[in-house]
Amino acid sequence: MSETPKPAATFIRIAEDGHPWLLGSRCSACDAVFVGAREHCGRCGQRSAMGAVRLGECGRLHSFTIVSRSYPGIRVPFVSAIVDLEGGGAIKGNLLEVPPDPARLPFGMPVRVVFRDAGEANPEAAGHVAHFFVPAEGRTDG
Repeated sequence: MSETPKPAATFIRIAEDGHPWLLGSRCSACDAVFVGAREHCGRCGQRSAMGAVRLGECGRLHSFTIVSRSYPGIRVPFVSAIVDLEGGGAIKGNLLEVPPDPARLPFGMPVRVVFRDAGEANPEAAGHVAHFFVPAEGRTDG
């Protein structure tokens, strides 16, 4: 990655110490959590009730698809996953370090968020920081 990494998505923030994290919003009326900055709650409809939160770094595999065909330059196959994060919020991203085999991808599998150069998924995105998921080996509290 470059000396000054750039976030690959609007909900990725980079702390002063250089460590990336995921930005979310929590509703003060119903406690719903969403990825990214929001003004209004998508669950209860409250307006101007959202506050910024740092999203969890661990979660569980909710759903996935194995992508076998993609745009030119994108390495396939890969696992595109939706993860329910600890503390709330659900987020989509690529699941790494697991074979793209449904038998190796149990629903509810503990995972953790990692940040890497986006060029790992798309060579044209090199120099941007993206979020990915990896198995959280040994975790049982998910």
